[in-house]
Amino acid sequence: MISWLRRSLARLGGGVPLPEGFDGALDAEERVLASAASARGALVATNRGLWVPGESGARRIGWHLLNRAVWRDGMLVLTEAEEYRRVDGAVLLRDLPRRRFRLDRSGRLPDVVHARVTGSIKSTQYRELSVGGARFVRRRVPGVDGTVLQVRPDRETDEDALAEYAREVARRLEREEHGVG
Repeated sequence: MISWLRRSLARLGGGVPLPEGFDGALDAEERVLASAASARGALVATNRGLWVPGESGARRIGWHLLNRAVWRDGMLVLTEAEEYRRVDGAVLLRDLPRRRFRLDRSGRLPDVVHARVTGSIKSTQYRELSVGGARFVRRRVPGVDGTVLQVRPDRETDEDALAEYAREVARRLEREEHGVG
Protein backbone atom coordinates (compact mmCIF):
# COMPACT_ATOMS: atom_id res chain seq x y z
CA MET A 1 0.00 0.00 0.00
CA ILE A 2 2.75 2.46 0.93
CA SER A 3 4.74 1.84 -2.27
CA TRP A 4 1.57 2.35 -4.34
CA LEU A 5 0.91 5.62 -2.51
CA ARG A 6 4.50 6.85 -3.02
CA ARG A 7 4.34 6.05 -6.77
CA SER A 8 1.02 7.86 -7.10
CA LEU A 9 2.26 10.93 -5.22
CA ALA A 10 5.42 11.01 -7.35
CA ARG A 11 3.34 11.00 -10.53
CA LEU A 12 1.08 13.79 -9.24
CA GLY A 13 4.08 15.89 -8.18
CA GLY A 14 5.84 15.48 -11.53
CA GLY A 15 8.56 13.30 -10.00
CA VAL A 16 9.80 9.91 -11.08
CA PRO A 17 7.91 7.08 -9.36
CA LEU A 18 9.65 4.26 -7.54
CA PRO A 19 9.65 1.04 -9.54
CA GLU A 20 7.41 -1.84 -8.55
CA GLY A 21 9.05 -4.12 -5.99
CA PHE A 22 11.69 -1.60 -4.83
CA ASP A 23 12.37 -2.36 -1.15
CA GLY A 24 14.68 0.51 -0.14
CA ALA A 25 13.71 3.14 2.42
CA LEU A 26 14.30 6.63 1.02
CA ASP A 27 15.07 9.55 3.33
CA ALA A 28 12.38 12.21 3.70
CA GLU A 29 14.32 14.66 1.47
CA GLU A 30 15.35 12.03 -1.05
CA ARG A 31 13.97 12.50 -4.58
CA VAL A 32 13.92 9.85 -7.31
CA LEU A 33 15.69 11.03 -10.47
CA ALA A 34 15.63 7.87 -12.61
CA SER A 35 15.29 4.12 -12.35
CA ALA A 36 15.81 0.98 -14.40
CA ALA A 37 15.19 -2.73 -13.94
CA SER A 38 17.82 -5.45 -13.93
CA ALA A 39 17.47 -9.20 -13.47
CA ARG A 40 18.58 -8.74 -9.84
CA GLY A 41 16.15 -5.91 -9.07
CA ALA A 42 15.65 -2.20 -9.59
CA LEU A 43 18.40 0.43 -9.65
CA VAL A 44 17.16 3.82 -8.45
CA ALA A 45 19.08 7.08 -8.77
CA THR A 46 18.17 9.76 -6.23
CA ASN A 47 19.62 13.10 -5.23
CA ARG A 48 21.50 11.22 -2.44
CA GLY A 49 22.96 8.28 -4.35
CA LEU A 50 22.34 5.15 -6.38
CA TRP A 51 20.23 2.36 -4.88
CA VAL A 52 21.36 -1.07 -6.03
CA PRO A 53 19.81 -4.47 -5.35
CA GLY A 54 21.60 -6.69 -2.88
CA GLU A 55 21.18 -10.02 -1.15
CA SER A 56 19.56 -8.40 1.88
CA GLY A 57 17.58 -5.78 -0.06
CA ALA A 58 18.31 -2.51 -1.80
CA ARG A 59 21.08 -0.30 -0.44
CA ARG A 60 22.20 3.18 -1.35
CA ILE A 61 25.71 4.03 -2.52
CA GLY A 62 26.42 7.73 -2.04
CA TRP A 63 27.49 9.50 -5.23
CA HIS A 64 30.82 10.32 -3.56
CA LEU A 65 31.57 6.60 -3.18
CA LEU A 66 31.06 5.66 -6.82
CA ASN A 67 34.56 5.82 -8.27
CA ARG A 68 33.55 4.72 -11.72
CA ALA A 69 30.40 4.01 -13.69
CA VAL A 70 30.57 2.73 -17.27
CA TRP A 71 27.57 2.25 -19.54
CA ARG A 72 28.16 0.05 -22.58
CA ASP A 73 26.05 -2.39 -24.60
CA GLY A 74 23.15 -2.42 -22.13
CA MET A 75 25.43 -3.06 -19.15
CA LEU A 76 26.07 -0.66 -16.26
CA VAL A 77 29.39 -1.46 -14.56
CA LEU A 78 29.94 0.16 -11.17
CA THR A 79 33.09 0.49 -9.10
CA GLU A 80 32.20 1.40 -5.55
CA ALA A 81 34.78 2.55 -3.01
CA GLU A 82 34.88 1.98 0.71
CA GLU A 83 36.45 4.27 3.26
CA TYR A 84 39.07 2.28 5.16
CA ARG A 85 41.05 4.94 7.01
CA ARG A 86 40.65 8.55 8.09
CA VAL A 87 43.65 10.83 8.36
CA ASP A 88 42.71 14.21 9.82
CA GLY A 89 40.66 15.79 7.00
CA ALA A 90 41.31 13.07 4.41
CA VAL A 91 39.64 9.72 3.74
CA LEU A 92 41.59 6.83 2.25
CA LEU A 93 39.59 4.67 -0.15
CA ARG A 94 39.89 1.27 -1.71
CA ASP A 95 37.86 -0.07 -4.60
CA LEU A 96 35.41 -2.89 -4.06
CA PRO A 97 34.91 -5.53 -6.77
CA ARG A 98 33.08 -4.24 -9.83
CA ARG A 99 29.39 -4.97 -10.08
CA ARG A 100 27.62 -5.42 -13.41
CA PHE A 101 23.95 -4.83 -14.08
CA ARG A 102 22.29 -5.59 -17.41
CA LEU A 103 19.48 -3.06 -17.63
CA ASP A 104 16.12 -3.61 -19.27
CA ARG A 105 14.98 -0.30 -20.77
CA SER A 106 17.65 1.83 -19.12
CA GLY A 107 15.82 5.11 -19.72
CA ARG A 108 17.62 8.09 -18.20
CA LEU A 109 19.47 6.08 -15.53
CA PRO A 110 22.92 5.89 -17.24
CA ASP A 111 22.86 9.64 -17.99
CA VAL A 112 21.80 10.53 -14.43
CA VAL A 113 24.48 8.25 -12.93
CA HIS A 114 27.16 9.80 -15.15
CA ALA A 115 26.06 13.36 -14.34
CA ARG A 116 25.89 12.71 -10.58
CA VAL A 117 29.22 10.89 -10.33
CA THR A 118 31.14 13.49 -12.35
CA GLY A 119 29.19 16.33 -10.73
CA SER A 120 30.32 15.23 -7.28
CA ILE A 121 33.98 15.82 -8.25
CA LYS A 122 35.29 19.30 -7.53
CA SER A 123 38.94 18.59 -8.37
CA THR A 124 41.26 15.65 -8.97
CA GLN A 125 45.01 15.32 -9.05
CA TYR A 126 47.47 12.43 -9.17
CA ARG A 127 50.63 12.53 -7.05
CA GLU A 128 53.72 10.34 -7.21
CA LEU A 129 55.14 9.49 -3.80
CA SER A 130 58.47 7.95 -2.78
CA VAL A 131 56.87 4.51 -3.19
CA GLY A 132 53.78 4.42 -5.39
CA GLY A 133 51.29 7.19 -5.87
CA ALA A 134 47.71 8.20 -5.24
CA ARG A 135 44.80 10.10 -6.74
CA PHE A 136 43.56 12.98 -4.56
CA VAL A 137 39.95 13.91 -5.22
CA ARG A 138 37.85 16.62 -3.61
CA ARG A 139 34.21 15.56 -3.76
CA ARG A 140 30.87 16.91 -2.71
CA VAL A 141 28.91 14.62 -0.40
CA PRO A 142 25.11 14.62 -0.81
CA GLY A 143 23.47 16.43 2.10
CA VAL A 144 26.76 17.84 3.47
CA ASP A 145 28.20 21.34 3.01
CA GLY A 146 31.70 21.61 1.56
CA THR A 147 33.86 18.83 0.19
CA VAL A 148 35.73 15.79 1.43
CA LEU A 149 39.28 14.94 0.40
CA GLN A 150 39.40 11.36 -0.84
CA VAL A 151 42.66 9.54 -1.52
CA ARG A 152 42.85 6.42 -3.73
CA PRO A 153 46.33 4.87 -3.46
CA ASP A 154 47.98 2.68 -6.06
CA ARG A 155 48.48 -0.91 -4.90
CA GLU A 156 52.19 -0.58 -4.18
CA THR A 157 51.95 2.74 -2.30
CA ASP A 158 53.58 3.00 1.13
CA GLU A 159 50.58 3.61 3.38
CA ASP A 160 52.47 5.46 6.14
CA ALA A 161 54.03 7.88 3.66
CA LEU A 162 50.65 8.32 2.00
CA ALA A 163 48.92 9.03 5.32
CA GLU A 164 51.46 11.73 6.18
CA TYR A 165 51.19 13.36 2.77
CA ALA A 166 47.36 13.19 2.88
CA ARG A 167 47.46 14.87 6.31
CA GLU A 168 49.56 17.73 4.89
CA VAL A 169 47.26 18.16 1.87
CA ALA A 170 44.15 18.16 4.08
CA ARG A 171 45.65 20.82 6.37
CA ARG A 172 46.62 22.99 3.40
CA LEU A 173 43.11 22.72 1.91
CA GLU A 174 41.57 23.55 5.29
CA ARG A 175 43.70 26.71 5.55
CA GLU A 176 42.79 27.72 1.98
CA GLU A 177 39.07 27.23 2.58
CA HIS A 178 39.17 29.34 5.74
CA GLY A 179 41.39 32.05 4.27
CA VAL A 180 44.34 31.38 6.58
CA GLY A 181 47.73 31.92 4.88
